Amino acid sequence: MGANSGLTQESIREFVTAAHGDLPKLQALLQANPELLNARDEEWNETALEAASHMGRRQIAEYLLSQGAPLTTCTAAMLGRGERVSEFLRSDPGQAQARGAHGIPVLFHAAIGGNTSIAEMLVTRGSMGLDAALQGAVGWGLFDMTKWLLEHGANPNEPNYEGKTALKVALEGGDERLADLLRGQGGEEDPGTC
Repeated sequence: MGANSGLTQESIREFVTAAHGDLPKLQALLQANPELLNARDEEWNETALEAASHMGRRQIAEYLLSQGAPLTTCTAAMLGRGERVSEFLRSDPGQAQARGAHGIPVLFHAAIGGNTSIAEMLVTRGSMGLDAALQGAVGWGLFDMTKWLLEHGANPNEPNYEGKTALKVALEGGDERLADLLRGQGGEEDPGTC
């Protein structure tokens, strides 16, 4: 484990799990062991900041950044920090293809952040992952972002990791406005009918 030699994978896993949505627990764990801040769970290949970022946990991400976790393109995109995303892209154009935990594309992070100008910045620089981004926008109930992604070529019938189309996700979330938008773009509930 290198610099984290005093940590166990069990303690790292507990910290990373808390980053998915339990700020008080995360704060208590970090206070008890500051070495956890940038520790990577080996099995999930994920740090706490990466977990907070792909889950759209802004408050947790902001807390981890305030404690010294390094800002990444994916986190900046999720938080809506357009200037920082722009800086990352200027210094390394390859950041348009950045991936966070579990290989989730940076465009997904921008989508759950709800900032279409960041999504535009990424797509114009070749960022991939429109379909994953659409699933994120629908899952978070973000109408404007969903509309933007559909207008830019996202496939409403591409199933997510659970085999559900965006329309199915919208219907399960009770969001009829999103469901109507997706239907209007050819969205179908059953991926088998695509």
